[in-house]
Amino acid sequence: MNKVFLDGVTVYLRGIEETDLTDSYIQWFNDSEVCQYNSHHRYPHSREAMHDYYKNVILSKNNLILAIINKATNKHIGNVSLQDIDFINRCAEYAIIIGDKGSWGKGVGKDASRLIIDHGFRALNLHRIYCGTSDDNLGMQKLADYLGFVKEGVARQSMFKNGAYRNSILYGLLADQWKR
Repeated sequence: MNKVFLDGVTVYLRGIEETDLTDSYIQWFNDSEVCQYNSHHRYPHSREAMHDYYKNVILSKNNLILAIINKATNKHIGNVSLQDIDFINRCAEYAIIIGDKGSWGKGVGKDASRLIIDHGFRALNLHRIYCGTSDDNLGMQKLADYLGFVKEGVARQSMFKNGAYRNSILYGLLADQWKR
């Protein structure tokens, strides 16, 4: 059964279900290449830890974490989210992970990101959406630019990853800057 929440061109987004917590899904977060630019892959992710994360984070109303589903294959290929939603200041952090390496470089991140950001501004009444990435993550920097995020600053040596401290580039997007 198709459980479309937000419908895009090449993907649709739906809620993550406990049945999504398969071995291949858990492996995304244990894969050093998939996680080379994010905070995962520092400790091994187990089935039990992922179920705790599902119950405490994914189901929380302060996070909107959605499964990215390839329309052609109906396969769960990644997640996109608005995290730490602050309903007083009307802001949230945007994040994305494409765990299926065969889907890299095919525009699914753009499609999924447009859907969730538009939903954040139009349905959740957010005023600001922000994100950050390491200075060596050129793919995320290009995606942030494509989506209209504005570079707001650099947090110097704020991320330790792959044996080195990296700068984090901080981006923000305001509702009145969003081009639907």
